[in-house]
Amino acid sequence: MTPQTINRLLYQRYGDLDWWPAGTPYEVMAGAVLTQNTAWGNVEKAIARFEGSLAPERVEVMPMEELTDIIRPAGFYNQKAAYLKTLTAWFWQYGYSAERAKERGPAALREELLARLGCGPRPPLSYDEVQAWFEGGLPPETSLYNNLHAMIVMNAKEHCRAKPLCKGCPLDAVCQTDKLDGTARL
Repeated sequence: MTPQTINRLLYQRYGDLDWWPAGTPYEVMAGAVLTQNTAWGNVEKAIARFEGSLAPERVEVMPMEELTDIIRPAGFYNQKAAYLKTLTAWFWQYGYSAERAKERGPAALREELLARLGCGPRPPLSYDEVQAWFEGGLPPETSLYNNLHAMIVMNAKEHCRAKPLCKGCPLDAVCQTDKLDGTARL
């Protein structure tokens, strides 16, 4: 199995999903928080309630009650509001500059964010290892990676569940899912 094969199979099924529209790096970060355990349509509703002003400077000073009300359509609004406040406080240390934050490198940033957001231990394969595998086999095009991410998320929602729904999955022929315990290895 190669990254090109995965991309080709998923693209044949889902095509260009035009996913994750955002005007600023902070909107991407906030969207990543808001999209957890909800459909993107609900995230779009929540983002629209910021009325074009989803900025870290605004979230930083916004009362928690106002923030929870704005993001209510995204679900889990109390928890997500706390995460947005934590994310914003973390971003503040870089002067709300994505370029300054990137100077730390992806591994250090990932560790900082996981620690601040209280996430658990790393999975068996680290994010960096999976990213390197895909990047090693695909051309360095942001739009390609963006769409591939969207297709993986879409496919996981449809097929990779606690009890996998392998029938009809575009990756079924190449996936090494253990049908008994639901673990998949590509």
